[in-house]
Amino acid sequence: MGRVYGRGMTDRLIFTAGTGTEATETQATPGPSSSSFGRILVGIDFSRASEHALGVVRERFPGAQLLLLHVTDARVTATPDLGGGLVPALPDPGLLHTLEDSDASRLARLVREGDETEQLVGDPVTGILEAARSWGADLIAVGTHARGAIEHFLVGSTAEKIVARSPVPVLTVRLPEGRR
Repeated sequence: MGRVYGRGMTDRLIFTAGTGTEATETQATPGPSSSSFGRILVGIDFSRASEHALGVVRERFPGAQLLLLHVTDARVTATPDLGGGLVPALPDPGLLHTLEDSDASRLARLVREGDETEQLVGDPVTGILEAARSWGADLIAVGTHARGAIEHFLVGSTAEKIVARSPVPVLTVRLPEGRR
């Protein structure tokens, strides 16, 4: 079962959704028909987790205006170093352009009538947070990935960083056990 964290109705709430099949409502959380989340930014990285998050948002928040956002990670030309960071490299404009074109067509396949889309290049965490601010999102929704300890150490969790830095509530959605 999902949980809702927060100290009061006016505090920032962080939602952790379960598999998308069980109820996650509590006393502090209104149901989908009375939700105060009218503008929801959904971070899309084309993983099964992010596509599942989009499905959960559509199911739980019918009528909400959605912004499907994909941020092409400009760090694709960087390499990890042994200290847990990244060694920067100059972005290859040709590679980034190819990625943007490919990502735009993949994003277009997820869009439904009334959805908005945006595509950025840069750091995914910063891009999501800035887009949420400028678009006026009431909620950010992202899928979470089950990563190994080494990968988590090297690149961290985008979802964790968004939750830590976001001024608006964040819905994190994990894939059901059988779909990972």
